[in-house]
Amino acid sequence: MDPRTMWLVIAIVVIVVAAAGWYWTRTQRTRRLRRRFGPEYDRTVHQEGDLKRGEAALEARARRVERLHIRSLNEDDQRRYRNAWTEVQTRFVDDPKGAVTEADRLVGEVMNARGYPVGEFERRVEDVSVDHPNVVMNYRAAREIADQHAAGRASTEDLRQAMVHYRALFSELLGTRPTVETIARPREAAPRSR
Repeated sequence: MDPRTMWLVIAIVVIVVAAAGWYWTRTQRTRRLRRRFGPEYDRTVHQEGDLKRGEAALEARARRVERLHIRSLNEDDQRRYRNAWTEVQTRFVDDPKGAVTEADRLVGEVMNARGYPVGEFERRVEDVSVDHPNVVMNYRAAREIADQHAAGRASTEDLRQAMVHYRALFSELLGTRPTVETIARPREAAPRSR
């Protein structure tokens, strides 16, 4: 084989190996991010409009959260927050609107206690998605219902669903599994006597 042909073959082999390495690395990155972020991966890639920008945004989130001092709650704090949640959930029977507002506040308080910044809502969701990807959609759904409630467009059943969503996130943040219990339906107004 003449030297020019040999160098051409070597160059082609190097290009093919480099392309395969690049493809393998990219595939592994995508697989790792999909596993870490779950449904949030697809949402972010779609929102960014491009795979490369979406994955870069997810990696930036992960780096930002790594710099935070996220901590677990001690047993006393867990107990205190569980008791507070029980009170909020009980309140739902008589005051669904107030309970949803209180549930949102309590979730924010737990996030703050864990070390998550509690500024702008979308940033909170992004931060929580790094460590709790399977419940972040619950947070978005609950907040959307709470916003509808604030605008006077949420039914009592919508509010009950918001409580279910908040409970899933709350339990995840507390480090406990959600219980099987359901959110009680609000009491019907007593019929008026004539």
